[in-house]
Amino acid sequence: MTLAIPLTGDAVSPQAHRLLAAVRELVELSRGTVTVESASLPAEPEPEPAPSGPEVRLLTGSRQVLLEGEAVPLTRLEFDLLLYLAERPRRVFSRAQLLAGVWGYERAGERTVDVHVRRLRLKLGASVPAVTTVYGVGYRLADDARVTIMPHD
Repeated sequence: MTLAIPLTGDAVSPQAHRLLAAVRELVELSRGTVTVESASLPAEPEPEPAPSGPEVRLLTGSRQVLLEGEAVPLTRLEFDLLLYLAERPRRVFSRAQLLAGVWGYERAGERTVDVHVRRLRLKLGASVPAVTTVYGVGYRLADDARVTIMPHD
């Protein structure tokens, strides 16, 4: 399959570089290749700045959350929601998708997700950008989030 994405102008936006990186990742997962043909497009985009702010560690074995080394008491669903988003960075999920993926069903009210996101934000504090609202769509892990998943404690 060939996909042509015309990119015009002298400079290519960071969004175009992210799109190309996402396409490249998808193609590589299915053992394909990506060829970029453009005189104005550099081979590699400039590296994005590393996320800043406090580090959040998810210890999946003990189901603990550490914020800068200090334990943060989360409920089962708050932990599951944060883990679900952290395992799928840069993806936006609707409330219905989160209900199905985290709660395991879609019959609860979609505002249930809003309540859990609000509580998660409160427990992590204002200095931790963890969950971003994508207005009119749903939620995703924030680009600035420093969330590390530790599968073994």
